[in-house]
Amino acid sequence: MEDTELRRACAAAIASTGAKEEVVFSIRVAKGRGIFEKLGRLAKPRVLALTSKNSTRGDQDRAFLRVLKYSTGGVLEPAKLYKLKHLSKLEVLSNDTTGCTFILGFDNLRNHSVAPPQWTMRNIDDRNRFLLSVLNICKELFARLPKVVGIDIVEMALWAKENTPTVTDEVSSDNGPTTEVPVKREIKVTVEKDLVSQAEEEDMESLLGTYVLGVGEADAFSERMKKELHALEAANVHSLLESEFLIEEVLQGLEAARACVDDMDEWLRIFNTKLRHMREDIASIESRNNKLEMQSVSNKALIEELDKLLERLRIPSEYAASLTGGSFEESWMLKNVEACEWLAGAIHNLEVPNLDPSYTNMRAVREKRAELEKLKTTFVNRASEFLRNYFSSLVDFMISDKSYFSQRGQLKRPDHADLRYKCRTYARLLQHLKSLDRSSLGPLRKAYCQSLNLLLRREAREFANELRASTKASRNPTIWLEGSTGPSQTPNSADTSTVSEAYAKMLTIFIPLLVDESSFFAHFMCFEVPALVPAGGPALNKKGAKDDDDDDLGIMDPDGNDMKPDSGTSELGTLNEALQELLDGIQEDFYAVVDWAYKIDPLRCISMHGITERYLSGQKADAAGFVRKLLHDLESKISVQFGRFVDEACHQIERNERNVRQIGVLSYIPRFATLAARMEQYIQGQSRELVDKAYTKLVSTMFTTLEKIAQSGDPKGADIILLENYAAFQNSLYDLANVVPTLAKFYHQASEAYEQACTRHIGGIITGQFSRLFEFHRRIEELSFTITPEEIPFQLGLSKSELRKVVKTSLSGIDKSINAMYRRLQRNLNSEELLPSLWDKCKKEFLEKYDSFVQTVMRIYGNENIPSVDEMRELLSSL
Repeated sequence: MEDTELRRACAAAIASTGAKEEVVFSIRVAKGRGIFEKLGRLAKPRVLALTSKNSTRGDQDRAFLRVLKYSTGGVLEPAKLYKLKHLSKLEVLSNDTTGCTFILGFDNLRNHSVAPPQWTMRNIDDRNRFLLSVLNICKELFARLPKVVGIDIVEMALWAKENTPTVTDEVSSDNGPTTEVPVKREIKVTVEKDLVSQAEEEDMESLLGTYVLGVGEADAFSERMKKELHALEAANVHSLLESEFLIEEVLQGLEAARACVDDMDEWLRIFNTKLRHMREDIASIESRNNKLEMQSVSNKALIEELDKLLERLRIPSEYAASLTGGSFEESWMLKNVEACEWLAGAIHNLEVPNLDPSYTNMRAVREKRAELEKLKTTFVNRASEFLRNYFSSLVDFMISDKSYFSQRGQLKRPDHADLRYKCRTYARLLQHLKSLDRSSLGPLRKAYCQSLNLLLRREAREFANELRASTKASRNPTIWLEGSTGPSQTPNSADTSTVSEAYAKMLTIFIPLLVDESSFFAHFMCFEVPALVPAGGPALNKKGAKDDDDDDLGIMDPDGNDMKPDSGTSELGTLNEALQELLDGIQEDFYAVVDWAYKIDPLRCISMHGITERYLSGQKADAAGFVRKLLHDLESKISVQFGRFVDEACHQIERNERNVRQIGVLSYIPRFATLAARMEQYIQGQSRELVDKAYTKLVSTMFTTLEKIAQSGDPKGADIILLENYAAFQNSLYDLANVVPTLAKFYHQASEAYEQACTRHIGGIITGQFSRLFEFHRRIEELSFTITPEEIPFQLGLSKSELRKVVKTSLSGIDKSINAMYRRLQRNLNSEELLPSLWDKCKKEFLEKYDSFVQTVMRIYGNENIPSVDEMRELLSSL
């Protein structure tokens, strides 16, 4: 019985592909059962579905056999599709004893070597149901039947009549859920319809009607058959007796024929022997002919191979002359390059796998290979010697001509265009030298580096000397924070911008030059390194603009970010060592410019640091390794020099401790404000961190020295010194602290220290003037932690009478006492501008202390007749 759920699943799987087909029949099968079980493999579960599709173009309907498989989630999905109109054979396998395995043969399979699909049903009934459905569809749609093998179609028709399948149809009820109702459906297959037509059936009936069997009674029919049998036997015996003489004649003829056959057999044996000998002779002749023909072909091929080998081994006379004794002048370079190319190719062709391994041990090949190696060695030595001398002569010529260098009153930008043009003449020669003998490039690179290093150092030295000589700038003092001069005197601040401009000009001229020289060296000397600048992209910024006419290559990847996987990383170390030798020593002239600028104005280290940092940021992706290292060293040198200036300034601050008496605002406080304003003017680019570190060190030293000076003097005046200097620090750096975060941090630190010093100083004045009153208050507060408030008035020295006595003594003539506080505060201060704010703080602090005293008295002693806080506030306001 068909599985309705299976049909629905098949319909859903087919609909998911977009096909509009109706599932006529579906059944579960196993693919590959039988043969695969013998091989130890499991059968694959599949579902076969017969589908039909109505034609929309007016022709006949189409029918398909779909194969569906289960996915990993147990969901059906289409696997294969067969058209039933191409079904040619339906065969039940005889080697399957169950009869459940069958094969469907299609006449349109592209690969006929592939076995047709084989399927195995669960039982005979499933097999018959599927096969009958296939036959029905073929008969109804295509008016033909496929060839049926291995099963009697009549038995199938009888089985169909006995087994009418029952399927379930879904019936929807208005009052309840859907129910399934069994419905019988007859299979429309009959023996007559499948085997013979109506006309054939009528012909068979008429034929059977012409013969009267007479089988009405079995005994009579049996007797009749016995009589006919006896009659036939008698007729046979009679015919044999009548033909006896004929038989004898036949026997005689057979005897004569046998004799002839024996003679013929003898003749055939003789002929066979002769033919066998002839065949052996012919085979021998053919074997000799084949050997001779093979030998002739082999000799011809051998001669051709030897001619090719001789052609390989031949050394052209013109190439031999160029390699052994040719000139290296520019006009001969084309011939030399052609000779190098031939030599490299000849050596390459004598190596495996370009040469057959069987030739490698031949004497002629070994001798010719040795001759080629000798030619290579000779040419490499000659070319190397020529290039070493050529490099040295080029540089010597440029050094001897003073017009190439800066002279008095004239700064000259180094120009190596002519030098590079002459070197490029031999670029291809160097490439061929590398392919012939890589080790030959080492001495050549060393010779080039040594020669060009002399030229670069001479150019840098002359340029730096003339740059310093032509730059006019007044020398600024290095003593900014020394306490020997008055606080109102500040160092001169002459304009020294020309110093920074000179340093920037040095970098602008030489940094691009060094990058170009490094790149040209890497390309010219055949280093395998990654490209320096991407195609179409500029190398440097506006300050260090780089010429686009140089075919430069990359030098170094200091950050390890721009390297390609196939780049020659193995040569980076060698290249950087060569660049160190090429450019070493030139850094001394840069250091000399830095030292010269430091002597004129140490603060110019800030702007030089920013300039260097800007060049460093521009060199991240395209600077040579040595150039980047040079910039780092310059940055460190400038930082060290500026650090020396900061250390010296700190020593100047610390020398203030040696003064015997320090009063008022220390001299380095206002001077530091002037110094900070000057430093802010010089900041460029990334030099903020350098300046912030200097601020941190200088201000920390200033505060530490201030604390030491306060502690070493009169203890009564320590807080005065602190509050005056911290106030001066805040006043002088107010504007800068609003824009510089580091100074803002120290501004807040000075503000806190100022408040603390004010609190201590004012507290001392108040306590000194009203010592008995606030001492009495302190003792009450201390006892409050140990005894109850009711017991305090009964303690010794804390009675109400003692309270009245203390109040009378301390508050009688209160206006005089307050005036005395004001005079004492005024007498100790050296900065009159601080007096109003300090006096306000003093009155506020006194009122807070007095308020606390009044509240304590009211809590312990009850309503005592003492002046209230409001009365005291009015008194202070009137004074």
